[in-house]
Amino acid sequence: MTLTTPSGKPRIRSLGVDLPGRPGPYNAITDVPGVSVGYTTLVSGDAVRTGVTAILPRPHETVAHPCAAGWYSLNGNGEMTGTTWLTETGALSLPVLITNTHAVGPCHRGVIDWVAENKPDGAHEWLLPVIAETWDGYLNDINAPTVQPEHAKAAIEAAASGPIEEGSVGGGTGMNCYSFKGGSGTASRMVEYGSNEYAVGAFVQANFGARRELTVAGVPVGAELADDNPLQDWSVAQAGAGSVIVVLATDAPLLPGQCTALARRVPLGLARTGTSGSHFSGDIFLAFSTANEGALTSGFRHEPGEFENLRFMPWGQLDPFYEAVVQAVEEAVLNALSANETMIGREGHRSPNLPRERLVELLRR
Repeated sequence: MTLTTPSGKPRIRSLGVDLPGRPGPYNAITDVPGVSVGYTTLVSGDAVRTGVTAILPRPHETVAHPCAAGWYSLNGNGEMTGTTWLTETGALSLPVLITNTHAVGPCHRGVIDWVAENKPDGAHEWLLPVIAETWDGYLNDINAPTVQPEHAKAAIEAAASGPIEEGSVGGGTGMNCYSFKGGSGTASRMVEYGSNEYAVGAFVQANFGARRELTVAGVPVGAELADDNPLQDWSVAQAGAGSVIVVLATDAPLLPGQCTALARRVPLGLARTGTSGSHFSGDIFLAFSTANEGALTSGFRHEPGEFENLRFMPWGQLDPFYEAVVQAVEEAVLNALSANETMIGREGHRSPNLPRERLVELLRR
């Protein structure tokens, strides 16, 4: 299990923090076979602190093969496109992108352009990509047309399996979490089921929470770390404002409704880190299963009278998977906080990093 990111940033377990559950080899969403993650990170001048994250449910060559999927919103002050069609069909068949609030349009166009160039047969159909967002306007000039379709395409092309970078990368570049520098984080858990073993992976774009709420491994540390909080004095933002997007992946065979059930457990993992779910935070979650490849294809590809088959877990056996979701989401948020340094952005706004040594001392007490 990796204790640092590929560039050497410290993950939460490198601080000696003990968390429940058994992670996969990478402790990342990429422990689910076939899942990959790519970034476009945009940092320049004083006011560009943003980017794009791409999550591919399947490898590039088979990304159009549908996955069973579901979604859930704890608080709707945010955006995740494509969800009405996902609700209708229970199927996800395109790269999932996460970016800043005002870059949803360019990323939507970028997915369509990528499909048209790389999967032209798929471009003959309608395309309803899933693009999600959180707000990075404290550090980034969010109204500038910085993110363009080519940045979305580059993130898709860059998607790779294995260990992935965390912190201020991709769509998480300009984000804050519990008034510390936040952004991209990931974790996983392994679940045994009879003679089989499945991975449950979580990826978060963490941009939520008030400092006073922060809890690490069950210890409320936010009040002890209340100093050095520039966001608190910024009149535009309310404590806890922002948003959080969570993407869950598993190779366990699930029905679309069971994927939705996994997504509904995400808030329990977030709550372990302290949040009570601010009205000003868009908290939206997606879950998909890579099992049953070849099913859930568009109906017009079948002859009349044909049937499809889905193999799925019994509903009564899902509790270990719910537990894995809660544990992985908690750790993914803490990794996003740990793998970060202080960032200064537009108009000199500063987002301090989580003081890791002070945190260790608090936990030791």
